[in-house]
Amino acid sequence: MTAVRVLLADDQPLVRSGLRVLINETPDLTVVAEAGTGADAVRLTAQERPDVVVMDIRMPGMDGIEATRQITTMSGPARVLMLTTFDEDEHVYGALRAGASGFLVKDMALDDILAAIRVVAAGDALIAPSVTRRLIADFAAGPAAPRAARPDSGITDREREVLTLIGRGLSNGEIAQELFISPATAKSHVARLLTKLAARDRVQLVITAYELGLVTPPN
Repeated sequence: MTAVRVLLADDQPLVRSGLRVLINETPDLTVVAEAGTGADAVRLTAQERPDVVVMDIRMPGMDGIEATRQITTMSGPARVLMLTTFDEDEHVYGALRAGASGFLVKDMALDDILAAIRVVAAGDALIAPSVTRRLIADFAAGPAAPRAARPDSGITDREREVLTLIGRGLSNGEIAQELFISPATAKSHVARLLTKLAARDRVQLVITAYELGLVTPPN
Protein backbone atom coordinates (compact mmCIF):
# COMPACT_ATOMS: atom_id res chain seq x y z
CA MET A 1 0.00 0.00 0.00
CA THR A 2 1.33 3.41 -0.97
CA ALA A 3 1.57 5.78 1.97
CA VAL A 4 -0.32 9.07 1.88
CA ARG A 5 2.22 11.87 1.41
CA VAL A 6 1.69 14.75 3.83
CA LEU A 7 3.12 18.27 3.94
CA LEU A 8 2.91 20.10 7.29
CA ALA A 9 2.54 23.88 7.20
CA ASP A 10 2.59 25.68 10.57
CA ASP A 11 4.71 28.51 11.92
CA GLN A 12 5.09 26.74 15.28
CA PRO A 13 7.96 24.21 15.16
CA LEU A 14 6.58 22.31 18.16
CA VAL A 15 3.26 21.75 16.42
CA ARG A 16 4.98 20.50 13.28
CA SER A 17 7.27 18.26 15.34
CA GLY A 18 4.39 16.66 17.21
CA LEU A 19 2.40 16.05 14.05
CA ARG A 20 5.45 14.69 12.23
CA VAL A 21 6.13 12.11 14.95
CA LEU A 22 2.46 11.09 15.05
CA ILE A 23 2.14 10.75 11.28
CA ASN A 24 5.46 8.99 10.68
CA GLU A 25 4.59 6.36 13.28
CA THR A 26 1.59 5.42 11.12
CA PRO A 27 2.41 2.94 8.31
CA ASP A 28 0.00 4.39 5.74
CA LEU A 29 1.04 8.05 6.21
CA THR A 30 4.36 9.84 5.80
CA VAL A 31 5.55 13.44 6.10
CA VAL A 32 7.44 14.53 2.98
CA ALA A 33 8.06 18.19 3.85
CA GLU A 34 7.47 20.93 6.42
CA ALA A 35 6.81 24.63 5.92
CA GLY A 36 6.84 27.49 8.39
CA THR A 37 5.11 30.03 6.13
CA GLY A 38 2.36 30.06 3.55
CA ALA A 39 4.84 30.93 0.81
CA ASP A 40 7.00 27.94 1.71
CA ALA A 41 3.92 25.72 1.72
CA VAL A 42 3.08 26.77 -1.85
CA ARG A 43 6.67 26.28 -3.02
CA LEU A 44 7.09 22.88 -1.35
CA THR A 45 3.73 21.67 -2.61
CA ALA A 46 4.80 22.36 -6.17
CA GLN A 47 8.13 20.68 -5.50
CA GLU A 48 7.10 17.63 -3.46
CA ARG A 49 3.54 17.09 -4.79
CA PRO A 50 2.05 15.79 -1.51
CA ASP A 51 -1.39 14.21 -1.33
CA VAL A 52 -2.49 16.31 1.65
CA VAL A 53 -1.28 19.64 3.02
CA VAL A 54 -2.08 20.12 6.71
CA MET A 55 -2.25 23.92 6.75
CA ASP A 56 -2.37 26.37 9.65
CA ILE A 57 -4.69 29.30 8.93
CA ARG A 58 -2.69 31.98 10.72
CA MET A 59 0.91 32.34 9.60
CA PRO A 60 3.14 35.38 9.05
CA GLY A 61 3.37 36.86 5.57
CA MET A 62 1.18 34.77 3.29
CA ASP A 63 -1.47 33.21 5.51
CA GLY A 64 -2.94 29.75 5.15
CA ILE A 65 -5.98 30.97 3.24
CA GLU A 66 -3.98 32.54 0.42
CA ALA A 67 -1.62 29.57 0.38
CA THR A 68 -4.62 27.27 0.10
CA ARG A 69 -6.03 29.32 -2.77
CA GLN A 70 -2.77 28.98 -4.69
CA ILE A 71 -2.31 25.28 -3.92
CA THR A 72 -5.82 24.27 -4.95
CA THR A 73 -5.35 25.87 -8.36
CA MET A 74 -2.25 23.76 -9.05
CA SER A 75 -2.48 20.79 -11.38
CA GLY A 76 -1.55 18.22 -8.79
CA PRO A 77 -2.98 15.83 -6.21
CA ALA A 78 -2.65 18.09 -3.17
CA ARG A 79 -5.75 18.68 -1.07
CA VAL A 80 -5.71 21.03 1.90
CA LEU A 81 -6.77 20.22 5.44
CA MET A 82 -6.84 23.35 7.57
CA LEU A 83 -5.33 23.35 11.06
CA THR A 84 -7.15 25.78 13.34
CA THR A 85 -8.22 26.70 16.85
CA PHE A 86 -11.67 26.53 15.31
CA ASP A 87 -13.85 28.08 18.01
CA GLU A 88 -11.67 31.20 17.97
CA ASP A 89 -11.16 31.52 14.24
CA GLU A 90 -13.18 33.95 12.13
CA HIS A 91 -11.63 32.87 8.83
CA VAL A 92 -13.42 29.55 8.35
CA TYR A 93 -15.61 30.67 5.45
CA GLY A 94 -12.65 32.23 3.66
CA ALA A 95 -10.65 29.03 4.01
CA LEU A 96 -13.44 26.94 2.54
CA ARG A 97 -13.94 29.40 -0.30
CA ALA A 98 -10.22 29.12 -1.00
CA GLY A 99 -10.64 25.40 -1.62
CA ALA A 100 -9.88 23.72 1.71
CA SER A 101 -11.32 20.23 1.99
CA GLY A 102 -11.85 20.30 5.73
CA PHE A 103 -10.60 21.24 9.16
CA LEU A 104 -8.44 19.88 11.95
CA VAL A 105 -8.71 21.34 15.43
CA LYS A 106 -5.36 21.51 17.18
CA ASP A 107 -6.59 19.85 20.37
CA MET A 108 -8.57 17.03 18.75
CA ALA A 109 -7.82 13.36 19.46
CA LEU A 110 -4.75 11.96 17.71
CA ASP A 111 -6.69 9.16 16.02
CA ASP A 112 -9.15 11.73 14.67
CA ILE A 113 -6.29 13.73 13.14
CA LEU A 114 -5.00 10.65 11.33
CA ALA A 115 -8.51 9.72 10.20
CA ALA A 116 -9.07 13.26 8.87
CA ILE A 117 -5.92 13.08 6.76
CA ARG A 118 -7.04 9.75 5.29
CA VAL A 119 -10.53 11.06 4.52
CA VAL A 120 -9.20 14.06 2.63
CA ALA A 121 -6.56 11.99 0.82
CA ALA A 122 -9.32 9.68 -0.39
CA GLY A 123 -10.99 12.63 -2.11
CA ASP A 124 -13.75 13.28 0.39
CA ALA A 125 -14.27 16.34 2.56
CA LEU A 126 -14.21 16.51 6.32
CA ILE A 127 -16.96 18.78 7.55
CA ALA A 128 -18.48 17.92 10.90
CA PRO A 129 -21.90 19.24 11.96
CA SER A 130 -20.21 21.57 14.48
CA VAL A 131 -18.15 23.05 11.65
CA THR A 132 -21.28 23.41 9.55
CA ARG A 133 -23.09 25.29 12.31
CA ARG A 134 -20.18 27.71 12.73
CA LEU A 135 -19.94 28.20 8.99
CA ILE A 136 -23.63 29.07 8.76
CA ALA A 137 -23.30 31.48 11.68
CA ASP A 138 -20.30 33.21 10.10
CA PHE A 139 -22.07 33.38 6.76
CA ALA A 140 -25.17 34.91 8.35
CA ALA A 141 -23.25 37.43 10.45
CA GLY A 142 -21.11 38.75 7.62
CA PRO A 143 -22.04 40.95 4.66
CA ALA A 144 -24.36 39.43 2.11
CA ALA A 145 -22.42 36.94 0.06
CA PRO A 146 -22.81 36.85 -3.72
CA ARG A 147 -24.98 34.14 -5.10
CA ALA A 148 -23.16 31.12 -6.40
CA ALA A 149 -21.76 31.61 -9.86
CA ARG A 150 -22.68 28.03 -10.69
CA PRO A 151 -26.10 27.74 -12.34
CA ASP A 152 -28.52 25.53 -10.45
CA SER A 153 -31.26 25.26 -13.08
CA GLY A 154 -30.14 21.73 -13.94
CA ILE A 155 -30.73 20.43 -10.41
CA THR A 156 -33.77 18.22 -9.92
CA ASP A 157 -36.12 18.70 -6.99
CA ARG A 158 -34.67 15.61 -5.33
CA GLU A 159 -31.12 16.87 -5.83
CA ARG A 160 -32.13 20.19 -4.30
CA GLU A 161 -33.39 18.29 -1.25
CA VAL A 162 -30.10 16.42 -1.05
CA LEU A 163 -28.10 19.66 -1.40
CA THR A 164 -30.11 21.20 1.44
CA LEU A 165 -29.30 18.25 3.70
CA ILE A 166 -25.63 18.43 2.73
CA GLY A 167 -25.74 22.08 3.75
CA ARG A 168 -27.05 21.01 7.14
CA GLY A 169 -24.03 18.75 7.57
CA LEU A 170 -25.70 15.37 7.09
CA SER A 171 -23.67 12.37 5.93
CA ASN A 172 -24.78 10.17 3.03
CA GLY A 173 -26.25 7.67 5.49
CA GLU A 174 -28.18 10.36 7.31
CA ILE A 175 -29.45 11.78 4.01
CA ALA A 176 -30.66 8.30 3.04
CA GLN A 177 -32.59 7.99 6.32
CA GLU A 178 -34.06 11.47 6.01
CA LEU A 179 -35.31 10.92 2.45
CA PHE A 180 -36.16 7.20 2.80
CA ILE A 181 -33.72 6.18 0.07
CA SER A 182 -30.81 3.77 0.04
CA PRO A 183 -27.28 4.95 0.94
CA ALA A 184 -26.19 4.06 -2.59
CA THR A 185 -28.89 6.30 -4.05
CA ALA A 186 -27.88 9.14 -1.72
CA LYS A 187 -24.28 8.73 -2.82
CA SER A 188 -25.35 8.87 -6.47
CA HIS A 189 -27.26 12.11 -5.88
CA VAL A 190 -24.19 13.64 -4.23
CA ALA A 191 -21.99 12.56 -7.14
CA ARG A 192 -24.38 14.16 -9.64
CA LEU A 193 -24.45 17.38 -7.63
CA LEU A 194 -20.66 17.52 -7.63
CA THR A 195 -20.69 17.20 -11.41
CA LYS A 196 -23.57 19.59 -12.12
CA LEU A 197 -22.27 22.32 -9.81
CA ALA A 198 -18.62 21.83 -10.81
CA ALA A 199 -17.83 21.46 -7.10
CA ARG A 200 -14.42 20.23 -5.97
CA ASP A 201 -15.81 18.32 -3.01
CA ARG A 202 -18.55 18.14 -0.40
CA VAL A 203 -17.37 21.30 1.33
CA GLN A 204 -18.06 23.33 -1.81
CA LEU A 205 -21.53 21.78 -1.99
CA VAL A 206 -22.14 23.04 1.55
CA ILE A 207 -21.07 26.54 0.56
CA THR A 208 -23.29 26.42 -2.53
CA ALA A 209 -26.27 25.41 -0.39
CA TYR A 210 -25.72 28.55 1.73
CA GLU A 211 -25.25 30.79 -1.28
CA LEU A 212 -28.42 29.50 -2.95
CA GLY A 213 -30.41 30.14 0.23
CA LEU A 214 -31.22 26.46 0.80
CA VAL A 215 -29.92 26.52 4.38
CA THR A 216 -31.51 28.76 6.98
CA PRO A 217 -28.93 30.33 9.31
CA PRO A 218 -29.59 30.01 13.04
CA ASN A 219 -31.13 32.93 14.89
